[in-house]
Amino acid sequence: MKKGLFITVEGGDGSGKSTQLANMKEYMASRGIEAVFTREPGGTGIGEQIREIILSTGNLAMCDMTEVLLYAAARAQLVREVIRPQLAAGKTIVCDRYLDSSLAYQGWGRGLGRETVEAINRFAVEDVIPDLTVFLDIAPQEARNRMAKRGEGPDRLESAGNAFHDRVYEGYLAILRAEEEQGRSRIVRLDATRDAETVKQDLFAVLDRRFASWA
Repeated sequence: MKKGLFITVEGGDGSGKSTQLANMKEYMASRGIEAVFTREPGGTGIGEQIREIILSTGNLAMCDMTEVLLYAAARAQLVREVIRPQLAAGKTIVCDRYLDSSLAYQGWGRGLGRETVEAINRFAVEDVIPDLTVFLDIAPQEARNRMAKRGEGPDRLESAGNAFHDRVYEGYLAILRAEEEQGRSRIVRLDATRDAETVKQDLFAVLDRRFASWA
């Protein structure tokens, strides 16, 4: 049996990930693709408990190293319990965030550095790397404006401050540049400043191309 396709969706808070993930579910269902949708941190019983610890505003005293280790712990559980076995069964996996999030949020946002975050996560992900990453690109200020209109209370990461989220965005752009400089096509950037329907059509076109090449 052929190994399944591993797709991740990345972007800063307010980039429209939830909307486009829902569109991806529509895409998979309409084409009869057996897909498993999961998220980070979370996706398993243990991972969801770790998620509550990471995002709780009651844990503002959490140090940056604790944060990156907790993300890696949740990721390790998800890889072993869900991602690896489902891929081996030939299913498509769609994950809301993965390693790139840790690189951007903890490597750049928290200032721990890419090398440190990669070294820690080497144990968590082993050799499980996405085949395709969709990066929803939106500048931090515009994303903040969107989130303000939603009127939802921020979690611990969302309330980390503008400078933090600016660094996260810089991290995503640096990751994208590095991939392009190395001639890789894993990450596909979509302009998330446009209306959701336009982004959806571009997303579907990306998925059509990847599944055609995977067949």
